[in-house]
Amino acid sequence: MLKIKDKYDVVVIGSGSSGCASAIRCAQLGLKTLCVDNLQHSQSQKLMPGIFTNALCLEMVALLVSAKLYDDVAKNINAHGIYVENVTLNVSQMVQRKNNVLAQINRDIAKQFNEYQVDFIHAKAKLLSPKTVEITSTLESPNKKIIAQHIILATESSPIPIPCAAIDNKYILDSSAALNLDEVPKRVAILGAGVIGLELGGIWKKLGAEVILLDAQETFLGLADHQISRVAYKVFTEQGLEFRLGTRVISTKVANKKVLVEYQDSDGTHGIRVDKLIVASGRKPNSENLSAPEANLLLDENGFVHVNEKCRTNLPGVYAIGDLTMLGPMLAHKGMAEGVFVAEQIAGIQSSPVNYNILPNVIHSEPEIAWVGQSEQALKSIGDAIKVGIFPLNMNPKAKFADKASGMVKVITCAKNDTILGIHIIGNNASELIAEAVLGMEFSACSEDFIRTIHSHPSYTESISEACLAIRSNKPFHA
Repeated sequence: MLKIKDKYDVVVIGSGSSGCASAIRCAQLGLKTLCVDNLQHSQSQKLMPGIFTNALCLEMVALLVSAKLYDDVAKNINAHGIYVENVTLNVSQMVQRKNNVLAQINRDIAKQFNEYQVDFIHAKAKLLSPKTVEITSTLESPNKKIIAQHIILATESSPIPIPCAAIDNKYILDSSAALNLDEVPKRVAILGAGVIGLELGGIWKKLGAEVILLDAQETFLGLADHQISRVAYKVFTEQGLEFRLGTRVISTKVANKKVLVEYQDSDGTHGIRVDKLIVASGRKPNSENLSAPEANLLLDENGFVHVNEKCRTNLPGVYAIGDLTMLGPMLAHKGMAEGVFVAEQIAGIQSSPVNYNILPNVIHSEPEIAWVGQSEQALKSIGDAIKVGIFPLNMNPKAKFADKASGMVKVITCAKNDTILGIHIIGNNASELIAEAVLGMEFSACSEDFIRTIHSHPSYTESISEACLAIRSNKPFHA
């Protein structure tokens, strides 16, 4: 059994994506590190150091891979001259495979913890002062106080409860429970048509459910470039997803193994009856009981921890990263980048702060959506002179071969100096393509740089250089 020490260089509270990244980087840099987490595991996950796989994005992508494969085999494989009879679906086995893969990832992280000598304990941790953390655990009695030169808060976020839709995880589900069903519901409603709602809706639609997405916003995917949003709305509607925008859910009721959802829109009050209702309407920081009142950790009215551009809280030697802060969106890779940055600060390494202006945003839908930088509407609203190049993926050979030709690549540049201001993609492998865009923008690339970079042919990546060429064309493509 691990013997927890009385003093550490660094204590990381939380072992989600940002906490694990930070703890490992601290240890790599020679800092004696303890990672603490009290996050509860599902029945399928064994307790072990590193609870990284509780990151919702990993569960989502794991199940989406299986859903896409089933959909392709059931509907699209005949076009390739491959014929499969009596295709059947075992959702329980599909979910179990997801859990098995996540457990393997957990074991890989536990191995990293062990190799870098990161101590881990499953326990509650509370900040008592800038250098003191109280540990409450069944393995440590009485409560243990640990002294640390530096403390990193990384407890991530959890779904926001909706008063009119109380979660029971049988009929009204949170986003995690929605990824662990043992059969396909005939009819599903999802509260929220944002990133999580779209990803969940796409999974269950591919597995055969009728899916209705309810969202209070009048505009679909308002944060994305509006041209990309319009293409996405058309594609998803053609796939059979039903969107009811500008709606406000006012009540839910479970009766006769169904959920009656009552909502209002501009036409009045309506009701729908579904087998499952999934609540995917946002997340809140896990900052409750994170610190003792006498510690004087500064939070805002929504529970976010106040930090400066270097992720430092109002307490000396105490940092907050990931979903706990308002620095950038709630993205796993944002928190991981912050975790590495903070570890390097503590180790005395001079490194640049996280550049929140070029964080990649990804929606793991089908097709995928990804973007980095500014949207066309945002740039026009501030009066910037821009140029736009578009390349439709139905002109890309690799996309055609894969029968994944829906979508486009859109590149926006500064009209004066050709610097890339934003790249927006909807299409197969968008989550991978966006990496080249981020790298280019990190080094202040212009469209000429992408054009002069030779891309392999045929490949998806050449779509970015084609979109850049379109900027310089007198006859650009139109999506």
